[in-house]
Amino acid sequence: MISYARQTQEEQPEAPTPVEEHIAPSPRVSVQAFCETVETAAAVQSAGEDRRLGKAHLKIQMGGMAAAIEAYRSAPTPNVIVLESDGRNDLLTGLDHLATVCDAGTRVVVIGRINDVTLYRELVRRGVSDYVLAPVGAIDVVRSICNLFSAPEAKAVGRIIAVVGAKGGVGASTISHNVAWAIARDLAMDSVVADLDLAFGTAGLDYNQDPPQGIADAVFSPDRVDTAFIDRLLSKCTDHLSLLAAPATLDRVYDFGTDAFDAVFDTLRSTMPCIVLDVPHQWSGWTKRALIGADDILIVAAPDLANLRNTKNLFDLLKASRPNDRPPLYCLNQVRVPKRPEIAAAEFAKAIESQPVVSIPFEPQIFGSAANNGQMIAEISANHKSIEMFLQIAQRLTGRSETKKQKSSLLSPLIDKLRGK
Repeated sequence: MISYARQTQEEQPEAPTPVEEHIAPSPRVSVQAFCETVETAAAVQSAGEDRRLGKAHLKIQMGGMAAAIEAYRSAPTPNVIVLESDGRNDLLTGLDHLATVCDAGTRVVVIGRINDVTLYRELVRRGVSDYVLAPVGAIDVVRSICNLFSAPEAKAVGRIIAVVGAKGGVGASTISHNVAWAIARDLAMDSVVADLDLAFGTAGLDYNQDPPQGIADAVFSPDRVDTAFIDRLLSKCTDHLSLLAAPATLDRVYDFGTDAFDAVFDTLRSTMPCIVLDVPHQWSGWTKRALIGADDILIVAAPDLANLRNTKNLFDLLKASRPNDRPPLYCLNQVRVPKRPEIAAAEFAKAIESQPVVSIPFEPQIFGSAANNGQMIAEISANHKSIEMFLQIAQRLTGRSETKKQKSSLLSPLIDKLRGK
């Protein structure tokens, strides 16, 4: 067992709302839970299906503390033991017995019904890693297990944002690149765009970059993937924005297994606060895994029937696959094309049961110029109305506000001179 990593109940700050909370995924660990009630067992089972515990191997047994002690008399203990107990003295005595059969390094999470600081301190003294008050929900179990592997002093794990088009040609790549630009420039977050369309990706063109290496080098050499290797593949676009470019060549076939990008994403998480995935419009094991595994998702759709159907299908699948995450966001793009019949935003929202973040009008002149010049919209026209829309999307996806630039006064030059002296 190890020492705890949480504050006492009296010292804990108020927990953030589930919508804003960011829980880092757990590594590949083994977890065994010993429950006393079917309600807790159901919550743990549901937690095991959460994307953040996707790499964890979870096993559930009934019987609580007594079953745990008996199980480990002749078997090695896992990385994490989750124990449910409704007693105080029996709990402390049981933990003392468990310590005699528990392997070094095993972390213990206790689920109990006694809300008492003295008990909490006794648990800490015995090396319990976390104490969670029952009744618990799936997200409570997910949070407790994942936080065991996110030390407070460690660098924050990056947030992955996946952007995908509901249909081909709706401008999802353009939106993702401009939103990433807003995240880096206006929110001052170090970010990277990973272009996952290896055959036809446009991120290199949009950012006017032609790096000799990119994401393909990482995907085809998974055994070499580490922080230093990924850093060498990144192409710097601005002070806060980097690119992991697609080769955009057809000299090889890009057929990937479901977990082909896992090592790349895990490494990016450890080095970058924000990762924007430009996900191609195709349905395969790895694209589905990338979407489900992302922290937040933006679907880009045009206002027509096929886009409405596909957006609805994506929403339904992602909400079912990510029950403890907020629903995906979506925006409407290429709105008000002259002479084209369109589905109104209100009708679109009624069918999806969610409002679009923004509706971006069809403006081929400025978007075409930006694409052909290898620039972002903000570089073409600093005051264009779509720039504010990209910022709105960026703020919704990251949960951050715009970084305010300090205004300079007439006395600023004089003050700077005095400071220099």
